[in-house]
Amino acid sequence: MRSVRVLALAGLVALVSSAAAAQHLRIGLAEDPDILDPTLARTFVGRIVFSSLCDKLIDITPDLKIVPQLATGYTISEDGKTVTMKLRQGVTFHDGEPFNAAAAKYSLERHLNMPGSNRRGEIAAISSIETPDDYTIEIHLGSTFAPLLSQLTDRAGMMVSPKAAEALGDKFGTHPVCAGPFKFVERVAQDRIVVERFEQYWDRKNVHLEKITYMPIPDATVRLANLRSGSLDLIERVLPSDFVELKKDPRFKTSAVTELGYQGLTINIANGPGAQQNPLAKDKRIREALELSLDRDAINQVVFEGLFQPGNQWVSPESPWYQKSLPIPKRDVAKAKKLLQEAGMPNPVVDYMVPNDTQSQQVAQVIQAMAKEAGFDLRIRATEFASSLKLAQQGEFDLYQLAWSGRTDPDGNLYNFVGCKGPPALNSSKFCDEEVEKELVAERTAISEAERMKHFEAVARKTLSERPIIYLYHRKWLKAHTTKLTGLVDYPDGLIRVVGLKLQ
Repeated sequence: MRSVRVLALAGLVALVSSAAAAQHLRIGLAEDPDILDPTLARTFVGRIVFSSLCDKLIDITPDLKIVPQLATGYTISEDGKTVTMKLRQGVTFHDGEPFNAAAAKYSLERHLNMPGSNRRGEIAAISSIETPDDYTIEIHLGSTFAPLLSQLTDRAGMMVSPKAAEALGDKFGTHPVCAGPFKFVERVAQDRIVVERFEQYWDRKNVHLEKITYMPIPDATVRLANLRSGSLDLIERVLPSDFVELKKDPRFKTSAVTELGYQGLTINIANGPGAQQNPLAKDKRIREALELSLDRDAINQVVFEGLFQPGNQWVSPESPWYQKSLPIPKRDVAKAKKLLQEAGMPNPVVDYMVPNDTQSQQVAQVIQAMAKEAGFDLRIRATEFASSLKLAQQGEFDLYQLAWSGRTDPDGNLYNFVGCKGPPALNSSKFCDEEVEKELVAERTAISEAERMKHFEAVARKTLSERPIIYLYHRKWLKAHTTKLTGLVDYPDGLIRVVGLKLQ
């Protein structure tokens, strides 16, 4: 009888262990995130991880409507210069500290004032923040700022524990403490990031997973192999060729949605001594020649099975903000050669820094071959992604193949990259133009969409002529996951929202 009970107990333990293991979600990422501090972070994959760690004041729906998260509602004054937010009560940070108006004020001011902040340019219009009571904040603006709410749906709206942030300072990213559904456990660089369910989460009833392990695997073929073997449950940025095959496999589900951002080539115009040696920086005719050597439709067909969206602006041609008066230029190798001759540089040699993931390398090889026909010698330098960001910030590149995951407001795809006063880490080109700056300020302070469109068109005419960035295409976020995973909802920002996910 005793042996039966032991076996029964062992079986019960096995069942409990199996159930716990079943709620351990393993996600394959295309890169390793940079620092896990929402004030300092830059990477898209970092934003995926933050979705589990750090709730924001507000969020978006799949159709880009703004909805409450840590703020339950907001009002905007008639002059557009004061935004009043009511905050959710009963919210606790991972270290047990309460979330309240003082914590919200602290987080926003940290984004504004911390040295090296990449959020400052996103919310720079904030002049002061007041806390009339424990669960109300008043955000005062120096002038009307149309993109503010959209900025607060991302890292600029993420709330951090003041106690932990003060204790850790610029090391906060080594152990982030926020108010999201999961809390940080460990990080092993280039290997894994582990988070566990936070039992005091305000929406605990909708959090079904016990643990999530994020695994950076730059090689898309290896990511896919891990999904097929059962070592991963979900992978992001599936190769289009693999995506077509996965759609036929009954073991997996696939999803696709057009991104908000863009994929392009950033050119070092004036970033440090390297710019002085960069042939692309010497004459804008050389930059025009490079663009004319490229066939965006061919890149889409060859690398992406025709699934992506060619484009020449910071928003896709599908966006209502796209400037139709400036369509995608056609490839013209003869004109490209002529421009290079006129510029006195028929065979420019260009250092071409490219992230070392599979898809980026494929794109780079196609671009290299196309540009060669016009006379360019693009020398591909494959670089680990986080390292490439640092090198770009330091100006150690001529041409940098860089993706931007996108924001709900077009300003978020633009100002930080071509504005004179944006975060230095994001404007790696160091392009700065008085006319463009004037129009950017105007679009940010305009009230009507029609007025903003006029200023965006002026920005487009100048930047598409100067080409600090050559925009190429807009991805579809291609994901695949085991059929055991339910509750996944696609958002155009590409992030994986973990509340509601469940493993059967």
